[in-house]
Amino acid sequence: MTKMNKKTEATMNDKDDQSSSIGNNISIPTLDLGDPDAAQKLAAIGRNVGFFYLEGHGLSPDYIDSVFAASKALFDLPLEEKTKLSDHTMSRGYTAMQEETLDLANQTEGDTKEGYYIGRDVPVGDPRYDPAKLRGPNQWPESSLLPSFQPIMEDYHSRATAVAMRVVRLFALSLGLEETHFDADFEECVATLRLLHYSGRPSDPDKGIYACGAHSDYGMATLLLTDKNPGLQIYYQEEWIDVPPRPHSFVVNLGDLLEVWTNGIYKSTLHRVLTKAPCDEDRYSIPFFFDPVYETVVECLETCTDASNPPKYQPTTAGRYLISKYEGTHADFQQDTTPGQP
Repeated sequence: MTKMNKKTEATMNDKDDQSSSIGNNISIPTLDLGDPDAAQKLAAIGRNVGFFYLEGHGLSPDYIDSVFAASKALFDLPLEEKTKLSDHTMSRGYTAMQEETLDLANQTEGDTKEGYYIGRDVPVGDPRYDPAKLRGPNQWPESSLLPSFQPIMEDYHSRATAVAMRVVRLFALSLGLEETHFDADFEECVATLRLLHYSGRPSDPDKGIYACGAHSDYGMATLLLTDKNPGLQIYYQEEWIDVPPRPHSFVVNLGDLLEVWTNGIYKSTLHRVLTKAPCDEDRYSIPFFFDPVYETVVECLETCTDASNPPKYQPTTAGRYLISKYEGTHADFQQDTTPGQP
């Protein structure tokens, strides 16, 4: 895919352009789900910056704070307890500090963050169980350690899914399609909640040290919650631009598969995280990756091509693309290729 060429070009320029301030009067747009013109505004965002703040989502500040509190409690567990929760074949549960390297061309070591993946919970024995397609059980800490963690995260996963589906339907409308055009592609989708904890170690791009290396997200869209600490940047108009934190609002970015679907009309924007010195406290964020059903064929939409604009990308499937990205960025990911029941 040409996405990798764009990534390489942008990150190779990283050592020459370390700007982290807003440039050229650029700001991140805001979209309200209750705005009657939301679809039209989303069309402009998709063609331009590919990132926006999302408001009107219906989640209260107190509720969001409770999700962050549960995330912090998980990462406060002893390392011995956290490592018990790793599932390398399903990419679920705990991932250790520096286990992930998202910018292989420029990083000299892994991201200075640890994470915890939560997906759709499919128990072993369920007819849908299929580890080869990332359909399996989550890894949960013992209830004696964190009694409220699992119910909080399961509830948030459900609520985030509902918000993300509203965004997907806006994407359809913004592309001149029926509102329900993508619904079937998300009935049993790959919806992955990830908790992230960044260490206070300062990033140093000149030495290849990043809190989170430069990358574009892989799927349809990502809904991100952040705390009050800065660090997120996007690569736009040939410079790195800060995305100021806005607690209790989502930061939404478009993913690679949406760029393929739209024939490059909508942009999957390169982004990264830098931890800046002095670091008074660690940073926490909670991305929610909303991606199509594993078997979904992703190819140019009819409304995104004509005689003067032929398809630019080879068709792919959502699952094939996601697995290829996991294999390239997670040091301990080992896909289980055994289909169906164990």
